[in-house]
Amino acid sequence: MAGPTNTCPQCGTSLSDSTLDGMCPGCAAGIVMGLAVGAGDDQFAGAGASAPGGAPAQFGEFELIEEIDRGGMGVVYRARQKRLNRTVALKMILAGRFAGEEQVRRFRAEAAAAAGLRHPNILAIHDVGEVDGQDYFCMDLIEGPNLAGLVRERPLPAGEAAQLVMEIAGAVQFAHEQGVIHRDLKPSNIIIDRDRRPLVTDFGLARRLDADSDLTHSGQVLGSPNFVAPEQAAGGSREAGPLSDVYSLGAILYYLLVGRPPFLAESLERTLSMVLGSDAIPPRRLDPGVPRDLETICLKCLEKEPARRYASAGLIADELGRFLCGEP
Repeated sequence: MAGPTNTCPQCGTSLSDSTLDGMCPGCAAGIVMGLAVGAGDDQFAGAGASAPGGAPAQFGEFELIEEIDRGGMGVVYRARQKRLNRTVALKMILAGRFAGEEQVRRFRAEAAAAAGLRHPNILAIHDVGEVDGQDYFCMDLIEGPNLAGLVRERPLPAGEAAQLVMEIAGAVQFAHEQGVIHRDLKPSNIIIDRDRRPLVTDFGLARRLDADSDLTHSGQVLGSPNFVAPEQAAGGSREAGPLSDVYSLGAILYYLLVGRPPFLAESLERTLSMVLGSDAIPPRRLDPGVPRDLETICLKCLEKEPARRYASAGLIADELGRFLCGEP
C-alpha cells in the first residue's frame, strides 16, 4: 500500500514520504545537481528560524530578526533597517565571507539586474551594499505566499490564473525591454502580496541581453527542471533568451490551471528528457474544465522550437487580456 502523501514545496506535486527532503524527484534532483531551486512555500513570509543567538543580530545598519528563506546560494532575513526604521527583507550570500568568486559575481549580478527594474509586478530592491566583506541587498518584505504555496491545495480558477500570468508576463516584458532575461521563472519565484498582486523575484540567473559573457559555462543546465525551456534543458546557456522566459510563463500557466508542471518524472534525467523530446499533455485532458483558449495559449508557449512560441511576453499578456475580456 502506498505511504502517506504530501506535496513538494517547490512545485506542489503529490509525494510519498520516501521522497528526498519531501520534494518531488525533479526538484530534489535540482538541489543535488546545483540547479536553482527555492526552499519554501512562503518566501519572505516570516515563518523561519530566529536570527543567530535567538535575538536580533547586528549587520551594519540592519538588525537581523529572523531567517525567512534560504536557497542554494542565498539566505533571506526579516530585518529592521535602523536608519529608516522600516522592516525589510535582507538577502546575503549563504557562504558569507567564504563565498567563492563566482558566487559573489552571480549575487552582484542578481542585485544589479533587479535593482534596475522598477515595475509594479517586480519585487523592489532598495539598497545594495557590503558589510565586512559580505555582500547584501534589501528588498520590500512581502507578507504572502508564493505561487507554489497558493496552488498547494488545488489548481486556481481559470480567470484568476489568467489574471496572475497576464500581470507576470507584463513584468517579464518590461524586464526584457530593459535588456534583462530572467531565465528561472517558476512558481516559487512569484510572491503574492496582500492585494493578490504577483511579484517576480529572484533574478539570480538573470543576464543582460547585451552581455559579452555569461556567469555559467556552456553545457550547464540553468533553471528549475520542471519549468525550463528545452534550450535550457539541453545545457545551452548562451541560447537561453527572451523566448525561454516565454516558455516558462506557459509552464507557470499550465501549473496554475492543472496543479502540476507540464513535465514531471521520477528523476532529473527523465524530466529533462521529457522537456527535450515529449509533448506536454494538453491541460483539458487533465481537467476538462480548463477553457480551450487558455489551453491554446499554454501549448503555444510550450512549443519546443522557440520560433513557434509567442514572439514576446507582451503578446502573452495581450492574449490573456483578451481572454479575460471575453474576446476571441
